[in-house]
Amino acid sequence: MNCFIGLGRMPRIALLCLVVVFLQACATSQPREPENMCSVFKEKRGWHKAAREAEKKWGAPMYIPMAIIYQESTFRAKVKPARRKLMGFIPWRRLSSAYGYAQAIDGTWNQYLRSTGDYWRVRHDFADAMDFVQWYIRQASKRNGVSRNDAYSLYLNYHEGPGGFAKNTHGSKPWLQKVAIGVQTRSQKYREQYEQCKRSLKPGFFARILGW
Repeated sequence: MNCFIGLGRMPRIALLCLVVVFLQACATSQPREPENMCSVFKEKRGWHKAAREAEKKWGAPMYIPMAIIYQESTFRAKVKPARRKLMGFIPWRRLSSAYGYAQAIDGTWNQYLRSTGDYWRVRHDFADAMDFVQWYIRQASKRNGVSRNDAYSLYLNYHEGPGGFAKNTHGSKPWLQKVAIGVQTRSQKYREQYEQCKRSLKPGFFARILGW
C-alpha cells in the first residue's frame, strides 16, 4: 500500500503545516558532529550564513561564539538547566531561567532585546542565539577592555557577567577557569577546522543572488 496516496486529498494548508513543522524540526536538531565546525556548517548551511552575518555585524570571529554555544548547550535548541529536588526527590524549580542554544537567562535576554530592538528574536533559534552571543561579547569588550579574540576572558565575562568579571569573581573559581580554558582550546580548534573548509562553504552563484 502506498502511504502517500492520501496526500493528494489533504487540504493544502494542512500539508503546508506539516512541511513547516518538518523544516523546523530539522533546523533545531542537534548537529551530528558538534566537535567539528566544518561538519556542523556543512550539515546546517543556514547556520554558517547566520554565523557570518553575526560576525560581520558585531566583530568577533565566529569560532569564539561557536565555542561558547558548544559549551553552553552543545548546540541543543531547547535545553534548560536541571530542576532542584525538593526533599531530595520531588522535581522543583529550575536552577536558573537559562534557555536555548546560548543558555541566556531571562534578564540578560530581555536586555539584549531592548538594546537591539529585535523583539522578534527567540532563544531556541540558532541565528538569534548567535547574534545574542556576539552582542554580549561586544558589551564585555567595551566595558572591560577585553579583546574580541580572547576566548578565555570572553567566556569568563559570559559566565560571570561583565560586572562580575570586573570584580574578579572568577578568581576564586578554579573550576570555572578550567572551563574557560576548554572554551579557548575549542575556539582554536574550530578556527583551524574552519580554515580548511571555509572556501567550500561559500554559496554558489545562484545562492548568492537569492541571498543565501
